[in-house]
Amino acid sequence: LLWVLFVFYQQMAFNALSMLENCSKSNLHRFLVTFYATLGEEAVAFGLNECGVTHLVTSVELLETKLKGVLPQIPSLRHIIYVDRKSISSAGYPQGIQIHSMHSVQELGAKPENCKKGHQLYVKPISSDLAVIMYTSGSTGRPKGVMIIHSNLIGGMAGQCERIPGLGSKDTYIAYLPLAHVLEMTAEISCVTYGCRIGYSSPQTLSDQSTKIKRGSKGDCTVLKPSLMAAVPEIMDRINKNVMSKVQEMNCVQRTLFKLAYGYKLNQIKKGYDAPLCNILFKKVRALLGGNVRMMLSGGAPLSPATQRFMNICFCCPVGQGYGLTETCGAGTITEVADYSTGRVGAPLICCEIKLKDWAEGGYTKHDKPHPRGEILIGGPNVTMGYYRSEGCINEDFFVDENGQQWFCTGDIGEMHPDGCLQIVDRKKDLVKLQAGEYVSLGKVESALKNCSLIDNICAYANSDQNYVISFIVPNQKKLTALASQKGIEGTWEEICNQPIMEREVLREIKEVATSIKLQRFEIPVMIHLSPEPWTPETGLVTDAFKLKRKELKNHYLNDIERMYGHK
Repeated sequence: LLWVLFVFYQQMAFNALSMLENCSKSNLHRFLVTFYATLGEEAVAFGLNECGVTHLVTSVELLETKLKGVLPQIPSLRHIIYVDRKSISSAGYPQGIQIHSMHSVQELGAKPENCKKGHQLYVKPISSDLAVIMYTSGSTGRPKGVMIIHSNLIGGMAGQCERIPGLGSKDTYIAYLPLAHVLEMTAEISCVTYGCRIGYSSPQTLSDQSTKIKRGSKGDCTVLKPSLMAAVPEIMDRINKNVMSKVQEMNCVQRTLFKLAYGYKLNQIKKGYDAPLCNILFKKVRALLGGNVRMMLSGGAPLSPATQRFMNICFCCPVGQGYGLTETCGAGTITEVADYSTGRVGAPLICCEIKLKDWAEGGYTKHDKPHPRGEILIGGPNVTMGYYRSEGCINEDFFVDENGQQWFCTGDIGEMHPDGCLQIVDRKKDLVKLQAGEYVSLGKVESALKNCSLIDNICAYANSDQNYVISFIVPNQKKLTALASQKGIEGTWEEICNQPIMEREVLREIKEVATSIKLQRFEIPVMIHLSPEPWTPETGLVTDAFKLKRKELKNHYLNDIERMYGHK
């Protein structure tokens, strides 16, 4: 909302802010600060104070439920603007804070008499001006404010848009990720730049089967029929499992036809061809996303090869994997449209350079065979200025080379292929050394075991003073309930998840899948805990991009960790 306000109501809003502050616009130090709505009260208060925020844009719901209690801790705050079209009372709010509706701010900024003579209506920024302080979702500890200047945004978007052929006014983009996510923010600004239409949605209203769509009503994709879509792997994994679940419910003839068409098109794609006749059979699957999607971009986390191939085949469009971070304006690499390989994230964008740095402790070096490996470093005009008021982090994660170019140390481990494409193979923070000396990549284990039909989400965990891995699992409710019925187990969903028999059944399938994809013995979880509670950003166990918050998950399941490590 903050960025939409900036783009579409910039002149009116800044005129209004000047009036609210009763000062010249030229004296206003203007930049935006974004926070995820799911950040805890303590994290939000920390960020607001760190940036010295004076004006806050939010919704009535968030204002009443999350912000009201921390407002006395924000001495710099002067004005709150809420976007809902209703009135709220200022009773119970700290003195000195004025509360306005968005509608009233727009009206105030639009009045010509509110522009004093001699004031500029528009102050043009320069490339080095601070545009946004974007707070990370806090997957590890306290959130950090990434300082993004205008030239960072332009550089990052130039690189991203170059990989999307034919981007223009005929395209329609469906926006449902938070604008506080760098991928969504840059995608929407790019759409505005190229004249694309934008339709606003949410994860709960995307398709006809979404949780907040009334039975018989149409989802946003069906109505909007988008041609472009960005998604995080978690969303694509859900689509994959839902479709394959529907396939299992088909009659024998339909199921056989689907599998034959899927297998034939898979072979054709591997050869670099399409299968137009088979696409007719996937028409109903394509309709789940409106039937008009010509390109999908996945970012935020590694996309499993199986899910990527499924989206390629059933939605009849290229699925590009991208790699980037908030610290690089979301830009780094994106796969070419014609590249149908899986597991890779593409070649560097035109806005940046990538190099690999040896990480001897983890066993990754540029001399590795068959391809060089190491920590991924990204350099270029898209690399941001560092973390706000965090000099120690700047020195640790950012550096400037002898040519004056800014670089960021990502902490991700990459493997460079001969054609210049990058593959993410590990993450430094996800690597745990077991008691016997073996290194376990938690991310690798999680990515592999998501192929289990009984698993919706998984978090692997290991202690350095133990010699085996354990896991917390959100099971697929439909599949596990059906399996429980076969075993003669009845009860509530929570009771089914707490049954030791069901834990053993899930563990048995995990071992089968792990063996088939050749995980090492020490990588396979020995004990698991089934969680009846799904992990959503609202629970605080995953970020808004559905990345695992390992620290929060560890604290949440501390008793289960003690139980599973108490006996093998």
